Amino acid sequence: VSALQQMLYQRSLDIENRLDSVLELIRHGGYSTPMLAEKLGVSIPTVSRGVTALRQRGHDIRSTRTDDGWSFVLYQKKPPNTAGETNSRLKEARV
Repeated sequence: VSALQQMLYQRSLDIENRLDSVLELIRHGGYSTPMLAEKLGVSIPTVSRGVTALRQRGHDIRSTRTDDGWSFVLYQKKPPNTAGETNSRLKEARV
């Protein structure tokens, strides 16, 4: 494996790990873009790109107004009921 291939692999791995961290923090709730950037030690645009990538992967991440400003909330689709029908309504509670 060449040094370039190793670099590209490591960069991809770093990005995936960062996306996992962003998703985990959003899952716990209460984080704004600047707060996520500070917590992860990255820039605000990097966090914004990460949130966009997670949304493109199907995560229902929304911004919600709080007393302190804006923060992210992760919503999850309800599981299918026992009759096998899919229910696309969203939970109102945080995940």
